[in-house]
Amino acid sequence: MLVSVSAPRADKDVDQVALSMEEFAQLAAMAASSTNPAAPSLLRRLARRFKGTNDRAAREVVEILRAGPVRSVGTAPSPVGTAGRGASSEPPAGTPIGDPVDSDSRLPLLIREEPVVLRNAPIFDPVRRDALDQLVSEHLAAESLYLAGLAPTRSALFVGPPGVGKTLAARWIAQQLDLPLLTLDLASVMSSFLGRTGSNIRRVLDHARQTRCVLFLDELDAVAKRRDDSTEIGELKRLVTVLLQEIDRWPEGSLLVAATNHGELLDPAVWRRFEVIVDFPLPLPEARLQALGQLLEDEDVDAGVLEAVVAASAGQSLSALESGVLLARRRAAVTSAPLPEALLEAQRERIARLPQSERIDLATGLLTTTTLSQRQVSHVTGVSRDTLRKRMEGRSRHA
Repeated sequence: MLVSVSAPRADKDVDQVALSMEEFAQLAAMAASSTNPAAPSLLRRLARRFKGTNDRAAREVVEILRAGPVRSVGTAPSPVGTAGRGASSEPPAGTPIGDPVDSDSRLPLLIREEPVVLRNAPIFDPVRRDALDQLVSEHLAAESLYLAGLAPTRSALFVGPPGVGKTLAARWIAQQLDLPLLTLDLASVMSSFLGRTGSNIRRVLDHARQTRCVLFLDELDAVAKRRDDSTEIGELKRLVTVLLQEIDRWPEGSLLVAATNHGELLDPAVWRRFEVIVDFPLPLPEARLQALGQLLEDEDVDAGVLEAVVAASAGQSLSALESGVLLARRRAAVTSAPLPEALLEAQRERIARLPQSERIDLATGLLTTTTLSQRQVSHVTGVSRDTLRKRMEGRSRHA
């Protein structure tokens, strides 16, 4: 089967160049391995042009694009152990063969998770869920995008305080795409020799570019700080430039996800490198209640206790909420106290900081919707038993 490619001449006539399918596939593969950043765009245009007129040629181009990221010639990672003279050729125990290691410490630069297994389905509000679903659906429907002359999102930035689910979101995406998750903690890779840090970053991204994966850059603000900060030394500013260059070189077909707890520290140029930015705020009451339902799915806990924990946990991340539930379970196991009481005890200091009127309403609700005694409710809410008796007597008169 032949593929005809139009070649315009100076006199605006068009020559038809006939290629065999094998020759065409070889040319497309050579373009895919080119260091020219325009190569993937050219291949997508070819796929779109052949769609409907030469479906086999279109499929050939799509398969080349989907087979793996567009790789740069000469970026294959060095064999493990060749990074420094005299270094051991063996990586530390447990390091996947081929994953890069630090040339001095011999510690792995990446944490590889393959396959990704989550204990529970992550809890995200509709806005965050839609954004994450879009990222996943683009990569699952990559063929349709390529045939339309488009490509899946290459890079995303997750912004929000600690414990709100940024890392969990990256793991969930990798799980949905059935891809390995490669995590680079930029805070831990920082070296007193900043030139070595830049080299490590290059090696990690060169390595990750060789295959389809989700690369997760955690603690992005540890490296990508504002270059107009007068307190930062010149070498660190050059490190920002290195990171920006590496993000620009990230290929189509894989997904690079970065996370930061301090978006205000990032260099302005960093924001422009990411195609998608997802904000992760602290969870709303509905999300906290849903999380409690997951964490306590095998326990019989009154709805009033759950509502009290939700009210007391305002401003907490889901990670902190999970820690509180774990603490309550341990306390209940050690002291033989009822789990509902232990749950409230774990939140007692936060409940004590609520305004007096809210604490009274919370205490009254606990008395009417749970089996807790006045003594127990008074202990966890800080509302005196006299106040509780008067409030309950008033409710009885108006009933």
